Amino acid sequence: MAAMPRVNGDLNNTEVLRKTAEFRPDPTYARRSLAIPKSEDDVAVLNKYRPFLQREDIANSDWVSQLELSPVLKLAEADFKQSSGDRLKVTVLYGSLRSRSYSRLLAFECARILFRLGCDVRVFDPSGLPMKDDVQHDHHKVQELRDLSKWSDGHVWVSPEQHGNLTAVFKNQIDWIPLSTGSVRPTQGRTLAIAQVSGGSQSFNTVNSLRILGRWMRMFAIPNQSSVPKAYTQFTDAVEPADDNRYVEAEGGSRLMPSGNRDRLVDCMEEFVKYTIVMRQHFDLFNDRYSERTEREAKRVKEEEGNRQQKEKAGQEGNAKSMASAGLVNGVDVAGV
Repeated sequence: MAAMPRVNGDLNNTEVLRKTAEFRPDPTYARRSLAIPKSEDDVAVLNKYRPFLQREDIANSDWVSQLELSPVLKLAEADFKQSSGDRLKVTVLYGSLRSRSYSRLLAFECARILFRLGCDVRVFDPSGLPMKDDVQHDHHKVQELRDLSKWSDGHVWVSPEQHGNLTAVFKNQIDWIPLSTGSVRPTQGRTLAIAQVSGGSQSFNTVNSLRILGRWMRMFAIPNQSSVPKAYTQFTDAVEPADDNRYVEAEGGSRLMPSGNRDRLVDCMEEFVKYTIVMRQHFDLFNDRYSERTEREAKRVKEEEGNRQQKEKAGQEGNAKSMASAGLVNGVDVAGV
């Protein structure tokens, strides 16, 4: 019997979709963590760049530790072995100096997920960073920020939305990172994950601006993004460590509460790790450009031609001196004339 024709056709063109594989949870990876053991971590880095880390008892039982991440954990584990233990290096930036900064709290949650996935995560504290000018390039905070960017394989940017766009605190950090420093480009070829927090209803103005910024900095922004509305309602209260029972129960306090927004954040971090693993092995290739390659080749040819001409000139001058010392003029012996 012939199939009945569709009244309106295949509106979404689903017939041409590529069949996708289904990844089922692997129970052997339940609660598995690839995080850097504290005993193996650099103490100076730990104290300065990992304020997101919780006490071991909390880290082993909080919501991040319970995430089902087996597909990306397998990928990260294989990459870790293949790269001889070279972890993905991630710089995290946030855009607020408030004591209870929701962009910082969200950045910390991003960092915790990435840390469990085996990344070497370093969160930059923007306090003390001077306003961008043409004078303070040697300021220690400026150099610290630039060094973190050069060190990294990828960035995570989290900014509040203020007056419909990203904050000055965040933009100031990007303005201090140059497109190039000599032959070094601190951001080109790196992956980028973006997120925003808003005091009001859902908005995407800031993540859209962050995406434009990332493209301008020659970075590869992942397709997914996170926007958390009414951020003041999305986090638990702060809890003092002195109240141990409440502190453990609250997973350290100031944690992102269960919601679709939290699930989307996990999606973004998982996707970021996948893209970074795939792209890092081709980092030099992604930094190569036709225009720059041809410019370098033209410069090389010009230099070689200049060197050749200098050698010819030196040879001619050497011959003239030799002939003069031998009493020759145009090859004729004039000695004693």
